Amino acid sequence: MKQELRLFFTALQFYTRLPAPAWVGYNPDDMNKATRYLPLIGWIVGIIAGIFLLLSAYFIDISTGIILSMIASILLTGAFHEDGFADACDGFGGGWTKEKILEIMKDSRVGTYAVVGLILLFGLKFSLLHDLLNYIQSQPFVIILTLVSAHALSRFMAVTMIFTHQYVRFTNDSKSKPVAETGSRITLVIAAIFALIPLLALSFSVSQPGLLLVIPFLYLIKIILGRYFTRWIGGYTGDCLGTIQQVCEIGFYLFTAVLWKFI
Repeated sequence: MKQELRLFFTALQFYTRLPAPAWVGYNPDDMNKATRYLPLIGWIVGIIAGIFLLLSAYFIDISTGIILSMIASILLTGAFHEDGFADACDGFGGGWTKEKILEIMKDSRVGTYAVVGLILLFGLKFSLLHDLLNYIQSQPFVIILTLVSAHALSRFMAVTMIFTHQYVRFTNDSKSKPVAETGSRITLVIAAIFALIPLLALSFSVSQPGLLLVIPFLYLIKIILGRYFTRWIGGYTGDCLGTIQQVCEIGFYLFTAVLWKFI
């Protein structure tokens, strides 16, 4: 039990800005196993983002609530996944060889592709959330479950990438190298459980089993991105995982917005 608690806090301190107990420390060998709790980290991010959304929407308006919710999630994670998405935009947008793409993604400077990509990403996320709230704004619990499900499932899709594709940046300065080590099936199973629980709760609370179809939809997005990454660089990097999380989160909002419009 203590080992599992250590793995959870390892995930917490790596994927968020939240503090972990001093006794946890840092062990690279724990990093891959800690990915089993990445969807659970999504619970935390989704709940806090949802609370900010609900409070701000109540005291101000929905648009402000969505923006403050997005800010809360970014501050909570340190823009960890958004940074990966931005680097991937620059790398795949500006590079034409594997070596050049990897070099650009490692560069800390932000280019045009990253800026444009982030603007479109945040704009689409805002638009989809605003549309969703038109259908569920009178159901606070459903709003929280929607955000938690989006954050948990999108992170789970990133976890599956570790088990289905090859990591390509095995350099000593790679932050994601310990995460990318081959993991056990129990890690994947635990991650799947934490990813599915909020979605099942959401589906039950709105009596809409069709919501479960979002799982193959998001996995299809992951497959498409995985093939694209493999075509250009032969596998994935940490930035690619961040991209999968962000795109799949958008994909979740898109799927549920379409579903709610026609149910």
